[in-house]
Amino acid sequence: MTVSRVINQQARVADDTRERVLAAMRDLDFRPNLMAQGLASGRSRTIGVLTEDTTLWGPSAALHGIEIAAHDRGYAVTITHLSEGGPNAVARGANLMRSRSSEGVVLVQPRMTANAEALPSGLPPMVAIHAGLQDNYPLIGVDQGLGARKATEHLLGLGHRTVHHLAGPTNWYESVEREAGWRQALADAGAEIVEPIHGDWSAASGYQAAAELLDRAEVTAVFCANDEMALGLLHAAHERGRDCPRELSIVGFDDNPMAEYFTPGLTTIRQDFNEIGRLSVELLLDMIESGTRNAEHITLEPTLVVRESTAPPH
Repeated sequence: MTVSRVINQQARVADDTRERVLAAMRDLDFRPNLMAQGLASGRSRTIGVLTEDTTLWGPSAALHGIEIAAHDRGYAVTITHLSEGGPNAVARGANLMRSRSSEGVVLVQPRMTANAEALPSGLPPMVAIHAGLQDNYPLIGVDQGLGARKATEHLLGLGHRTVHHLAGPTNWYESVEREAGWRQALADAGAEIVEPIHGDWSAASGYQAAAELLDRAEVTAVFCANDEMALGLLHAAHERGRDCPRELSIVGFDDNPMAEYFTPGLTTIRQDFNEIGRLSVELLLDMIESGTRNAEHITLEPTLVVRESTAPPH
């Protein structure tokens, strides 16, 4: 009983006794059986992350923030991928996480196709990151439209007549919201709106889009929907002899760790993925531990980070 009290950090143990128990645990390399603890307490202290693609910077950075926050609260994290789309994909994934003893789920689902349903009752507590607005679970996100407006207004403020846009895929919430913010900023300024070119978030698609963008002499400023596509555009501009920022200003989105080491350093919009992860875990664990549900929506403000890739037009 004394050992159990020490392991479970209960108060009714004298300090010297507690130290002797801990020393014996170290000497014996004793580890509590988490499965047995879960069976006894009815708690697994595990949360699940339901996601579709962790190869891209945004979802992977959000996952990192979730893991840090969960560890700080004494919870483990399991990951399940949404391998199938369709109207019930999220409900099926959440039920799978529950069958694996996850007490709650963080949904990281940025695509529109697999998250279009209103979820049925009876699922474990859930918090969503960068997903479609739903009424029955909390949503944590960054104001993507505001970030796009900041990027566009920065370029217009430098004196560029208009800003072209290298957009992301049309079935991603963030891509749609960033394009809408870009359009709104141009409309508010009375600037010409040239239809965007769409990439797939990769540097290769940014490089390919350059063939259309850089052949136009009037293109002096481009807002890219993420940093990877901005990297591809920068590389193509260098190959074509278009100096950045003297002849071409470029702004990205995300502020991934490589952005400041581009040549030149990339002006971009920063999203705080560690804070997103922390808030999502805090909301989820509050629901798990209190036994209540809420549908709170938290929207964070992105930050413009100015580096060397933007300048007034030559």
